[in-house]
Amino acid sequence: MPDLGGLTAIVQLFAAFLGAYLIAVWISLIIWTFRDVRERSRDIFVQLLSVLLVVIFNIPGLLLYFLLRPGETLAERYENELAEEALLQDIEEKQACPACQQKVQADFLYCPNCHTRLKRRCDNCHRITSLRWNICPYCGAPATDAATSPST
Repeated sequence: MPDLGGLTAIVQLFAAFLGAYLIAVWISLIIWTFRDVRERSRDIFVQLLSVLLVVIFNIPGLLLYFLLRPGETLAERYENELAEEALLQDIEEKQACPACQQKVQADFLYCPNCHTRLKRRCDNCHRITSLRWNICPYCGAPATDAATSPST
C-alpha cells in the first residue's frame, strides 16, 4: 500500500509553491499596471481605477486596463507635440527684411518695400549668396563687391 502521508505532503508543498507563484504574479501585475498608468496619465483617479481593476479582477482586470488605457505615454505625447510645433514653425517661418521686417522670399536680392540689399549674386557662378559670406560656397570665388570689402 502506498504511503499516503508522504504523497499528501508533496501535494501540499506543490500547492503552496503554486499559490506563492500565483500571488507573486498577481503582485507583479499590480506593480506593472501602476508603473504603466503613471507613464500614461497624471490623473490620480485614472491611476487608482486602473490599479484597482487589476487588484480586484487580476488577469481579466489587466485585460480591461489594456482596453481602457491611453494609447501613448506622456513622453510620447510630449515628443509628438514637439514634432508638430517644429513642423508648424518650419511652415510659418518666413524670412523678413532686417530693416523694415516685411516678409521677403528666400531668393530676393533686395527688399521690395525699403530697397535694402538682402543678398548678392556671385560674380563667378551667378548664384545667390549671403552678404555675410566672404567667399561663394558654390564655386569658392572670393566676394568682391562693396558689401564685404573692408572700409578704409
